[in-house]
Formats: sequence, structure tokens, C-alpha cells
Amino acid sequence: MLMLVRLSLFALATQAATVCAAEKFRFERPLMGTRFTIVCHATDRATAEKAAEAAFAIATEVNAAASDYLPQSELSQLASKPANSPVPVSPHLYQILDHSRRIAEATGGAFDPTFGALTRLWRETRDLGRLPDPGKLRDARAASGWRLFTLDPASPAITLLRPNIAFDLGGVAKGYTADLMLESLAAAGIPQAMIAAGGDIRLGDPPPGRDGWRVALQTFDPAKPDETITLANAAVSTSGDLYQSVTIDGIRHSHILDPATGLGLTRRIAVSVIADEAKLSDPLATAACVLGPDAALKLRKLPGVREVKIRTLQESAASPHFQHLLK
Repeated sequence: MLMLVRLSLFALATQAATVCAAEKFRFERPLMGTRFTIVCHATDRATAEKAAEAAFAIATEVNAAASDYLPQSELSQLASKPANSPVPVSPHLYQILDHSRRIAEATGGAFDPTFGALTRLWRETRDLGRLPDPGKLRDARAASGWRLFTLDPASPAITLLRPNIAFDLGGVAKGYTADLMLESLAAAGIPQAMIAAGGDIRLGDPPPGRDGWRVALQTFDPAKPDETITLANAAVSTSGDLYQSVTIDGIRHSHILDPATGLGLTRRIAVSVIADEAKLSDPLATAACVLGPDAALKLRKLPGVREVKIRTLQESAASPHFQHLLK
């Protein structure tokens, strides 16, 4: 018994020493139209830097495959491929497309990865300050629809069922990438890490000596304090119109597209989804905004979803910001 006590005390002392030895490091890099941030705890900077570089390398690979901003990306090239003919794709792009199609089906199309043409029209709307030409809008809507492509896992390959389909994976690729980055850090011996990518946060093991990472969600109500939650080994994603919108003829249009109109949502809403993985929380946060408060709550029933937090906004809201605050 004395020997067991001594071994236990030794184990506790070793654990305490490890906690004390771990340092906090932060690395940032612009990717996918936003800024990716890694916060991790490691024994030394060299180890942390090497692991972070490997994680950022994965993000660069995914960006080259799935970006709709890069003309030479795999995703951008798909729009020029002939219909009804299988097109080989890389494992990264196949996995994101396959996951996106499953989310589209689960949400009844509230999340749709084929909105590339509509996304481009929204960017023109934002830049020009006027709604798109009805003919262009009609053509873009006709080229959109998550049922307009099939996937073959054996190749892997994608088959477009009509020409000129353009994809926009901005609502899922960042979450997918954050998951892979966290896996890479853990494989390098750094499980106590956090990845932030715009409105997506992927959390690993808790920081040394703590139960989890503290994430503050802004409430919009000046009379109420921010809601702070503590999480580990989870993901939090937020979607809303607070950072990207355009007002035309007195109507505010969000960057989140409404499948019913092809235009930006005019409903003032922001949603945070907590899930096991960011590739799930990321697209579901977008889908929840499209579905609206009542229908969005049904997303809680999906496997891997832990919570759906909905905030309906008023034009008179005191704060124009909605963000995660990492502490």
C-alpha cells in the first residue's frame, strides 16, 4: 500500500510538472478569405512551430482544392466540366462534397453547396449596391441545386447532371479544415489546442489545469452580459448577417442566401451551433439561419449536435458585432 501511495504521489507530481512545463503559443495565417488562428500548449516553441506549420500546410492543401476564390482550384474548374461525365477529384474535395451533400439532404436544402453562381451575384450586389438583373438571377438559380450532382466513392469522382454548376463550399470548408488541423496537432503530440477560422472554432483537450476552453457568445442585449460557455473536444460555429450584408432600398440583405429567392436573407438572425466536429457545426449554423428559429431547433436531433443557440436581431440592437471571444 505504501508503494502504491508513493507511485500515486509520483504520478501527481509528474502531471503537475508537465502542466507547469507547458507553454501557450499562438500562430496566425490568412487562409480561405479569413484568418486561421492556432492556440496551443506545448513544452517548447520549436515543437509548437513545427506542429503549427504542418497544420497550416493541410489548410493550404484544402484551400487549393476547395476554394471558389482561386480560379485554378479544383472546385473552380468543375464549372467548366461537361455534364453527365465523371470527373476525378482529390480525396479532400470528394470528402467535402460528400459531406456537403449529406448536410444538404439533412437540412432540406437549407445548406446547399451548389450556390456558386448565386454567391457571385451576391458579391456583385454588395459591390454595386443594387439587386441583380432578374435574368441573371433566374439563370443562377437554375444552375443551383444539391441534387444536380452525384458522387462515386470508388474513383473518387463527381458527375454534374447539368452544365455550368458552380460550387460554393465557404460554409463547410473552414470547419472541415479546422477538424483536420486539430487532428494534425494531436498527432504531433499537442492535443491541448484550439483552431479559430472566422466564425468557426474547433477545440481540443482543455488547457493545462482547466476544465475546458472558455468561449463567450455575445447576447446583443446591453442589459445582459455575454454568455460564457466552457468546452473541450468540441466545435462552435456562428452564422449571421452582422459582418456581411448590404442594404438596398431600405432592406438589409445578408450574405446567407435564401434558397427560396436566390437572394440574401432579410431575416435578422444569428445562430451558434455546438457540435462534436466543426465540419458539422459550420454548415448547420448557416442552415439554421435559413430555416428560422422554430425549424432550426430541430437540428438538435441530428447526431453529433450538442446545442443550437438562436438570436433573432432587431435593427435597434445596441451592438453590431457577433463574435466568439477566446479566453
